[in-house]
Amino acid sequence: MTKRTLVLGASLKPERYSNIAIHRLKRNHHEVKAFGLKSGEVSNVEIDTELLDYEDIDTVTLYLNPTHQKDYYDYIVDLKPDRVIFNPGTENPEFYTILDACGIAYEAACTLVLLGTGQY
Repeated sequence: MTKRTLVLGASLKPERYSNIAIHRLKRNHHEVKAFGLKSGEVSNVEIDTELLDYEDIDTVTLYLNPTHQKDYYDYIVDLKPDRVIFNPGTENPEFYTILDACGIAYEAACTLVLLGTGQY
């Protein structure tokens, strides 16, 4: 089953985990949307620099540190994803509370590990 995923904090730099995640998500046949500070393309996925109102997002996978996440709380909640993945270094108890109140599941996990172990 494919999960439409938004990579928030996408990077054009090949060594960045968000970049690697885009490649692996695509390789696992997931539809990927990406938002980052610089526009470009990774694995045939356009990185948007404007916050778009994506439809039917199953998963938001975060690659932003907690301080930078605050600017995106409302945006993420408004997307109504089924879950938010907090990759290592992005854990954020303040945001967990908001997601709980909105009925949005979340997990502190690594997207790459979830994909690699078939748990995505």
